[in-house]
Amino acid sequence: MALKKTKKRRKSSRMHGRKQGTHGWGSRKKHKKSGHRGGKGMAGTGKRADQKKTLMTKLYGHNYFGKQGITSKKTERDKRKRINLKDIELNIEKYGKKTGNSWHLDLPDYKILDAEEDYNVKNKMIIKGMAASASASEKVKKAGGEIVVSKKVNENKKKADED
Repeated sequence: MALKKTKKRRKSSRMHGRKQGTHGWGSRKKHKKSGHRGGKGMAGTGKRADQKKTLMTKLYGHNYFGKQGITSKKTERDKRKRINLKDIELNIEKYGKKTGNSWHLDLPDYKILDAEEDYNVKNKMIIKGMAASASASEKVKKAGGEIVVSKKVNENKKKADED
């Protein structure tokens, strides 16, 4: 009864080492190191890899090559979610509940912004949010509501201002 082989090594790992220094190239002179053996997988898709450009653009889209944007390692990106007052009012049933004559909206992860200058808030809203722009809170107050900003952000702002 013959034993069954469980795992076959890759060709590149089998063809180097003792007794196979040529790796199929015939001469040992110029083909000793791994640079002459080609790459595995996506090797060689760098700046001048024209032969793989069509493949890359089909698989990953046109933003695969080149740099996207400039950010220094020191700068932290502002990851807060943002929402406009107009978007809130258009989808007000989705974001909040109506109690009495006002809407209560709980948006703890969002910064509330005022996108358009000529847009006026129609509903009385009490919004709980992470932060709010001055113009957005002014428009909500004009309509008879208010924006309640969470304490965490205010404390962090004060610490940053003190430093």
